[in-house]
Amino acid sequence: MTTPAPPVSLVRPPLPLSVASFISSFDRFAVSPMLVLIADDLGVSLSAAVAAASGYYLAYGLTQPLWGLLSDRLGRVRVMRWALFGAAVAGAVSALMPVLGTLVLARVVTGACFGAVIPTSLTYVGDTVRAEVRQRALTDLMAAAALGTALATGLGGVVAGLVDWRVAFTVPAVFALICAVALRVLPEPPRHEGDGRGVGGYLGAVLRQRWALLVFALAFTEGAIMLGAMPFLAPALQHTGLAAAVAGLAITAYGLGLWVFAKLVKHLSGRWPVPLLMLVGGAQLCVGFAIVTVNVSVPSVAVTALLLGGGWSFLHSSLQTWATSVVPEARGTTIAFFACSLFVGSAVASWAAGPLAEDGRYGLLFGLAAVAAVPLTAVAALSRRRYGALRAARPDPQPE
Repeated sequence: MTTPAPPVSLVRPPLPLSVASFISSFDRFAVSPMLVLIADDLGVSLSAAVAAASGYYLAYGLTQPLWGLLSDRLGRVRVMRWALFGAAVAGAVSALMPVLGTLVLARVVTGACFGAVIPTSLTYVGDTVRAEVRQRALTDLMAAAALGTALATGLGGVVAGLVDWRVAFTVPAVFALICAVALRVLPEPPRHEGDGRGVGGYLGAVLRQRWALLVFALAFTEGAIMLGAMPFLAPALQHTGLAAAVAGLAITAYGLGLWVFAKLVKHLSGRWPVPLLMLVGGAQLCVGFAIVTVNVSVPSVAVTALLLGGGWSFLHSSLQTWATSVVPEARGTTIAFFACSLFVGSAVASWAAGPLAEDGRYGLLFGLAAVAAVPLTAVAALSRRRYGALRAARPDPQPE
């Protein structure tokens, strides 16, 4: 029995969505401080162990169009519950795998299932929160994800170092199961008038929209720079001789930065123009990676992680809010392609950066990320400004 649909009048994401986003982020970021330990335990090189992360990100990204189409056709909440049940099973299997090949396979399935949660949550917010306050609601969702990120980067390394890295895979699996059961009380949002179209109709509506394609390209680049390079902060510290627990605690500043700056973005949203928010976020990405290009230490990595949290809060929240509005009649599919682009970019970059990490050339790795952040920021801010001007000049803007 489907719960009656809520009116489009929410001002913040429902609690079950925030909890699901927390669990998804925890699982995604827990692996970063564990890569060296996984490599040592399984007797493989670090560049090989990185496949456990890049495979997860790739599956997380590539399955997004499928989840988006399913959520447009079958409902947001139903898709999230199925995905969380799958993530619980695959996450538990990940903790039992004795060799790298089977571990990577299990993590790929886990990433594919957890991949439905945050994009579908974003779509739910897009369906139920008015456009003028939507970025504030999205930053609330981001704050919940940030808390999961902070605990994952901090506790993931501690648990892996003091107990066993497999425990860090078991915990989110258990909570994914709990969350899947809890989501049964969340009502489905109202369907858009055009929801009777088939799969081809949704795809065509999205892929014919040039602004949507630009947003996807920006998301791919952001994922490559941010999510592709950031997982190497902890291994860079471990390369200097630090334990996994200490390295994980250092990058906990990323989650704390997300939490603090997400609140700031919520306050500034509607007061500052979106292109300015993007510029501030991009500048933080550039400066953050530049710091660890020069020196890798606990203080420098902590400052970088804090700035990356700020960059993600300002830049990424602006991009994902943009993504919720470009094709409102196929919002689930649009957000899915957005997330697909983001995580495919991160998977490609982390795979390409693996040999640099294996050789200990972290300065070059982070330097490339710092340089690439400059054109990303410029193109994002200028194109968003142009988009806003065109929408303002349109006599009958498309409803969101």
